[in-house]
Amino acid sequence: MPKTILKYWLLTAIIISGLFVIMYGLVQQVERLGADDPQIQMAEDVAARLASGASPQQVVPTEKVDIATSLAPYLIVFDRDGKPLASSAELNGGTPTIPSGIFESVKQQGEDRISWQPQPSVRSAIVVTQIKGGAGFVLAGRSLREVEKRENGLEEIALLGWGGLLLVTLLAMFLLFWQRPLKGASPVATPLAQD
Repeated sequence: MPKTILKYWLLTAIIISGLFVIMYGLVQQVERLGADDPQIQMAEDVAARLASGASPQQVVPTEKVDIATSLAPYLIVFDRDGKPLASSAELNGGTPTIPSGIFESVKQQGEDRISWQPQPSVRSAIVVTQIKGGAGFVLAGRSLREVEKRENGLEEIALLGWGGLLLVTLLAMFLLFWQRPLKGASPVATPLAQD
């Protein structure tokens, strides 16, 4: 009987695990993709202003954002070769740079949205947009620190829920099938009481 219970429980555990993985993946993706929303608007608006003749210094705030510690959004304007022209972002006292491959991707697609890690423990959700006419690029970014905290909390809740549900289903299987013959199984003989 215990082997039969284990067989049924393993099938249930596989189904439960699959559902939890799908649910966690969906919620995690919604959280991460939502982290790009302000930057999309910022990058597109600044790119449009630059294409209309504004200078990089006019559209980029002068106040610096230390991207290692601040949650504030930031902007960097690059020329067509990927060299920074104006920046509100600062890292280790200078303007951070992104890999040149991102500019190549933006040239092909017009925009790129990625998670960027310029150094360990510094992660940002960035959107890079090409200025109309290929005059350069606009990067809008924001720290992923709070999003990652929510993702970690979600992961803990999902693991607790998954483990709890597996335990409950195992106990339910024992209660349903222990000392009770399954359909088609021969009944278990019980010894007669002796005087």
